[in-house]
Amino acid sequence: MSNVRVAAVQYAVTEDVEENLDTALRMTDRAAAEGAQVVVLPEFCNHVSWYADREHARRMALTLESPFVAALAAKAAEHSLHLMANCTLAREDGRTTGSNLLFGPDGTILAVTDKQVLMGSERDHLDPAIEASPVVETAVGRVGLYSCMDGVINETPRMLAVGGAQLLLNSINSFALDEASLHVPVRAVENRVWVVAANKVGPLVPPHSIAMVAERVGVPAELLHGAGEAQIVAPDGTVVAIGPRTGEAVVVADIDVSLADDKRRPDGTDVMATRRPDLYRPILDAPRGRQRPAGAAELVTAVVGPEGDEDVATLLTEALATGAALVVLPELAEITPDAVVAALEGSDALVATSVAEGDAHVGLVLSAAGVVLRQRQLHSCARHDWASDLGEGLDVADLPWGRLALVVGDDALYPETFRLAALQDVDVVAVPFTTQAVTDLDPLLLERAAENRLNVAVASRRGEYGAGALYPLSTDFTLWASDRGPFAGIISRPDPVLAASSVQVATLRPACAVNRFVSKGTDLVDGRPWGLAGVLVAPVGG
Repeated sequence: MSNVRVAAVQYAVTEDVEENLDTALRMTDRAAAEGAQVVVLPEFCNHVSWYADREHARRMALTLESPFVAALAAKAAEHSLHLMANCTLAREDGRTTGSNLLFGPDGTILAVTDKQVLMGSERDHLDPAIEASPVVETAVGRVGLYSCMDGVINETPRMLAVGGAQLLLNSINSFALDEASLHVPVRAVENRVWVVAANKVGPLVPPHSIAMVAERVGVPAELLHGAGEAQIVAPDGTVVAIGPRTGEAVVVADIDVSLADDKRRPDGTDVMATRRPDLYRPILDAPRGRQRPAGAAELVTAVVGPEGDEDVATLLTEALATGAALVVLPELAEITPDAVVAALEGSDALVATSVAEGDAHVGLVLSAAGVVLRQRQLHSCARHDWASDLGEGLDVADLPWGRLALVVGDDALYPETFRLAALQDVDVVAVPFTTQAVTDLDPLLLERAAENRLNVAVASRRGEYGAGALYPLSTDFTLWASDRGPFAGIISRPDPVLAASSVQVATLRPACAVNRFVSKGTDLVDGRPWGLAGVLVAPVGG
């Protein structure tokens, strides 16, 4: 089956399990009435996701034999549809998990997968997955299941996509506005798959506890509500349907599942076939914590984006005149390394660019004294099919203001590249690049900064899809932090500075890369499901 009608459902959940079951069944009926063949319910549909302690969470958890689960199975069979419901399960091994249940059209449970990355207080009450999630062969296509925080970083959706999933189903329980604006759509476009994501609305904490929780978390009580905006996203990143911020809704779209089998970029590069699993092994290493001290508080940075026949050398001079300590040029900029070094005479600034050296596409960071960092492109791409001499790792440079990595050209398309940078305690990433798609700067490169807590500077020649951007990290980060400023609904999304002119300047914040805790106990880098990610290093096609 190629063409399928899918539905993402948003609604509120309370402490009353029977009421929650009635709501789940009623909203599934609504989706079925609109012809949905696949329905996704929000995360933790059995009980509001706040508990007094682990024992309370265990008491409220379901088993696969419980009436709640049986009723969901019967509803899937009644409408002959695939139904994904996320709930807490009391496992026989003593764990209490947040689990995704996929019911088939006959009511059979096709798969049960556990949440891999727990967020904040979930760590106090629940246990993470101990097995990787399988890709499920169904009548509607190859399906992968994940939930909420699993999609705020890349590994869980990436594992499913690498495993062959065409359709990713995501159950969410979040008050964060950047779920819908960033973390949901980016998983579609970076993996070239469909994503159907269902979020909550209404209070995420019981009324009797919401004032206390608001004070502890540092989030106003009125913002501790599900952010809604259930959505369906195409493999090119287009949001084809989205719900409102508040109120119950059933979001429906007809999708061609087979579109997820085309992994090509506009230039013809297959972004799955060109992965380099042999380079990604550090992602599987046990967390060690950040080993380096903080970098400088501020780093004035410029990106150069020539338009038409603008002279790169002239723009470089203009960029240096701004006082920028780091200037990033587009890939293969029309200026020689010797000319860059000459332009830097008497300056402490650095310039990042790339050049063709025989069969290699080589990134360079240059100072007045010469080459500071060399980085060969790691992944092949159709635009530079001459660049067959690929690099064998991501190198870094230690500088007075922090640690720098250089990501060359289309290496920026691979989430693993930036993860390798974060695992080396990089503070700033320079990206000589060429934009090819409307999603390149946002959400793709925006997420690379967000999920790794990296300052990123991207330079591209000005074209239809922009001329680069700078992504400074926020100084105000981490839920539950006593020194956090007023919460405005964003958990990890940086505020990008898109290049509005041929020379765009912004202030990056290397020191902010030290803090990777998005919430209490949840580190965006060390919290990755490293022990489950073996598929990411399996040979392509293996």
